[in-house]
Amino acid sequence: MRKIIIAVDGYSSCGKSTLAKDLAKELSYVFIDSGAMYRAITLYFLREHINWNNEETVLEELKNIKLYFEYDEENNTSDIYLNDENVESMIRDMLVSENVSEVAAIKAVREFAVEQQQQMGKKKGIVMDGRDIGTTVFPYAQLKIFVTADSAVRVERRFKELFEKNPHISIEDVKNNLEMRDYIDSNREFSPLKKAQDAIILDNSNLTKEEQLKIALDWARAKKLEV
Repeated sequence: MRKIIIAVDGYSSCGKSTLAKDLAKELSYVFIDSGAMYRAITLYFLREHINWNNEETVLEELKNIKLYFEYDEENNTSDIYLNDENVESMIRDMLVSENVSEVAAIKAVREFAVEQQQQMGKKKGIVMDGRDIGTTVFPYAQLKIFVTADSAVRVERRFKELFEKNPHISIEDVKNNLEMRDYIDSNREFSPLKKAQDAIILDNSNLTKEEQLKIALDWARAKKLEV
């Protein structure tokens, strides 16, 4: 049975990364977290105090960034490395979350990331999640899933995730951050977040992880039989 490319798009904190990881594991595919790539770039810019509003500076600094994923057998995760440093935990920091949508909206940054993502997908057999995977990165993906969830559900999920690391964070902070990211992601000039015309919508507001995985697996297996 031939391998396919699965693109999983959707808003922040709607569970698309969880779904993509689970799909990859069940299908023995490679999982690529595109959001982690943009977060790692944002982390680099913050650390180096880069003015990302300066196009020339951004283009020059991108030359100093090396990104890749390594599988962690102990934790069963695919961790992102920034210039040979595992930054998987650091890219989830609130400061990165507050700036990643702005950085990801920069044309040069997106072109840099998309080029690397497309190289990763040449052999197929991958699951990639993000915001423009089915529209820009892999418009020819055999299966495109657009994940969505009620906004209140998304806020609650994100709050629980962040509260474990920062008990001082408020649910209002999380709500404001998600609203800001939704607006920037959907209204940016280059590769805005939108559902591909041939994408299947998966609303997981009232689904468990197991239930959404079963639905997506059925779609994936059907598509694999078609190619």
